Amino acid sequence: MESLTFKEIIHQDIKRVFLNLDEFGETHNVNGKEMAVIFDDIENVEREKKMKSNMDGLYVRQYFLFVSADDFGPLPAQGKLVTVNGKRYAVIDATEESGMYGITLEANRSK
Repeated sequence: MESLTFKEIIHQDIKRVFLNLDEFGETHNVNGKEMAVIFDDIENVEREKKMKSNMDGLYVRQYFLFVSADDFGPLPAQGKLVTVNGKRYAVIDATEESGMYGITLEANRSK
């Protein structure tokens, strides 16, 4: 029996551990496709910073999304539009680590 490399073990653990729906993962519709994600509402973490108004009645809303690279597809470029649960967001930043993406999304919302 051949041993797996550390990178192969990490890749297997993406869905079995990190995005496990019984633990941290949740199913969301991303770009028209259902997938397991970890969705962090940054607005709740840093509320004062994110609620600063850009214009009368508008504010910036940010989210941080962890998703499997295999499920999502190519790493999105900064400025690309991503649809999550029917709402459109611009990619502010996206990184890839060991088969997972960390994507910061942002949208202007009205109060």
